[in-house]
Amino acid sequence: MSQSVVIVDYGVGNVFSVLNALKLVGVDPVLSSDPSVVSNADRLILPGVGSFSEVMRNLSSSGLDESIATFINMDRPFLGICVGLQVLMTASNEFGHHKGLGYFNGTVDRIPETSDTGVGVKVPHIGWSRLKQEKFDHDYHARYGSLDGSYFYFVHSFKCNPDSGENLIATVDHHPASICAVLGRSNILGVQFHPERSGPDGLRFLKKFIE
Repeated sequence: MSQSVVIVDYGVGNVFSVLNALKLVGVDPVLSSDPSVVSNADRLILPGVGSFSEVMRNLSSSGLDESIATFINMDRPFLGICVGLQVLMTASNEFGHHKGLGYFNGTVDRIPETSDTGVGVKVPHIGWSRLKQEKFDHDYHARYGSLDGSYFYFVHSFKCNPDSGENLIATVDHHPASICAVLGRSNILGVQFHPERSGPDGLRFLKKFIE
């Protein structure tokens, strides 16, 4: 029996781009807002477009936050994309202080418009950026290989600030700042970039997640 790949539909995600990208790699994904379907998936993707607070509000009001927790606790592969990564953090300071799902310790904060030395930083961070692998994680490398030096497409004004480097897999340089690009632990992976908008490299990344 084929395994189900479910995209969480919570009302504000960039679901159709992810849906179409998965079809390009030979997957027939299920788009669902049904908590039961989400919690019983074989692989789960939480895409993200919009504000942190809106995403959390929609997940909570629909019961999807509990379904995601049930899914993750079954040790099945989970992928969060962009805001879908950010809501995995403890909290966000985007337009107020908002509680996240809490799978990674740390906060989501606006990308500073100036560096510590006074150099201007372009906000939002939009365009193609090259990943820099911060550590060798055996589980991550076994599943995805090395993405060090690969280019992916980013569009965001807020970034994850993990409390430590324990779960930090990769960053990108957004001169002169360094931005968290990939967080991972156990069966949970979150990426700030949009693999569904990142051409052949993005499709290869999604295919590896499916496999």
